Amino acid sequence: MRSLTRNEVRDVDSRAIDDYGLPGIVLMENAGRNAATLLHSLAAAEGPTGPVTIVCGKGNNGGDGFVIARHLENLGHVVRLLLAFAPADAPADAPDDSVGDAAINLRVAEQSGQNITCLVGANSADWELALDGAAWIVDALLGTGATGPARNSIATAIEAINAARLHGTARVFAVDLPSGLDCDSGVPLGPCVRADVTGTFVARKVGFDQPGAEAFTGPVHVLDIGVPMALLRQIGLA
Repeated sequence: MRSLTRNEVRDVDSRAIDDYGLPGIVLMENAGRNAATLLHSLAAAEGPTGPVTIVCGKGNNGGDGFVIARHLENLGHVVRLLLAFAPADAPADAPDDSVGDAAINLRVAEQSGQNITCLVGANSADWELALDGAAWIVDALLGTGATGPARNSIATAIEAINAARLHGTARVFAVDLPSGLDCDSGVPLGPCVRADVTGTFVARKVGFDQPGAEAFTGPVHVLDIGVPMALLRQIGLA
């Protein structure tokens, strides 16, 4: 299976939605469910484990994180969600908001009574305290569309994830790619998550094959999101 560029990833999603009529929220559900299944199997292979903390941005990568949280909870894990953006019910002057399919899955998490903490604007110490005690940290901050260095709460969250991994016992699971890693070049754009394992969707990304990228991705597992086989054949993935 060949690897995909950023533009090819975007094209696969848009064609699945526009040409085949597959709703984006279905793709997100499949992605999150299969990522949760992978993480569950990894945790089970290591014996008893502790809580899972999922760190979410406001875009579709964060939306995947909300789906992962729901399925991990259904599988018996203790899950906590940390938001690097302000949800819709935050104070009116708070920056950012979740949009689209991600917003729907955030609302599901809220209505389900999941443990959710908004840390937008929090300092490094607050982030590190929130991550303390996690057996696994799920990086669902930035996806393949990111083209510039992480800033503000995203950058602080990335640095805190790396500190928790370095100084504690937590392992890091990156959703699609480590936040801050360029999809095409495999080079950090600025602050960049160092993951122990990456669950990527549809196919590997071309940046993963570049020298030095594995230090950030760890082993990469390719996960199905339900893209029709006909489309996969058209783009040379089947």
